[in-house]
Order: sequence, then C-alpha cells, then structure tokens
Amino acid sequence: MAQRENPQSSSRKTILVLASSPTNEARLRLDKQMREIDEGLRRSQQREKFTLQQRWAVRPDDLRRALLDFNPEIIHFCGHGSGDDGLVLQDDAGKAQLVPTEALVNLFKRFATRGLECVVLNACYSEIQASAIAQHINYVVGMNSKIGDDAAIKFAVGFYE
Repeated sequence: MAQRENPQSSSRKTILVLASSPTNEARLRLDKQMREIDEGLRRSQQREKFTLQQRWAVRPDDLRRALLDFNPEIIHFCGHGSGDDGLVLQDDAGKAQLVPTEALVNLFKRFATRGLECVVLNACYSEIQASAIAQHINYVVGMNSKIGDDAAIKFAVGFYE
C-alpha cells in the first residue's frame, strides 16, 4: 500500500521581503540585501520549499495589502527601526512614516491564524516590536541595538542559507 505524502511537506512556503528606506533616512543597501537573500535561498538545500516575493518602498497600506496578496508564512522586513517608536516605513512622498508597535502586533496577530509562522525584523532596535509580535507568532527575530548595513546583509544571508 502506497503511503500518502504529507501535504505540508510538498507545499512551498512563501517568504515575503518588505523593504523600506525613506529618502530622509540613512540610505540602506536593500537591493544588495535582497540579492543576497535570493542567492542564499538558491544555495540552500531546502530551496525547493520556498517562494520568494518582495515589495519595495513599503508604505503602511502596502504592508497590509502584501500580506493579503501573498498570505506568507515568513515575513522579512529590512529597513529602519526606531525602538519604542516602531518601524520606519514610507509615506506617499517617500519620507519616513513610523508604524507603532501596537499596529504591527494587531496586523500580524490577524495573519497568525492564516499561517504566518515567522517574522524577521532586520532593522535597528526592533527587539521591542519582536517581543510584542512573539505573543502571537511562533518565531520572531529582532535586533536589540543598532545594526550596520553590512551586518544586516550578512545576517540575512546566514539566516536563509
């Protein structure tokens, strides 16, 4: 008798990379980070289990829409964090717009029931948001201090390889 394959093992998980580097903040090399994440996944032995999606110059509404469009299992945010004040996305003019921790928690909480398993906040001082999000999402990574561009890229590469 043939054994049925576990449907979870054959389905691909979606990694949604959300990138934001407002024009009035320090420039980040998000293009390099994205390229390195993509290459890291390609080198991974588990590469066939993942689909990589991306959104750039993310505004608050873009964040919600991308979650609805892709229903990802993994979210990877790369950009600026500001500790107690939240994560830095962009407004319609490309300038910094803070998204408070509570708003992020409420959004991710809704998607926890839809399969969101992991949130990576590759941004300075994002530990506060990570701790709050971890109340609803099983795996959350945040940074407890400032992180330079090169270090953020190396972290992302290591995480996905």
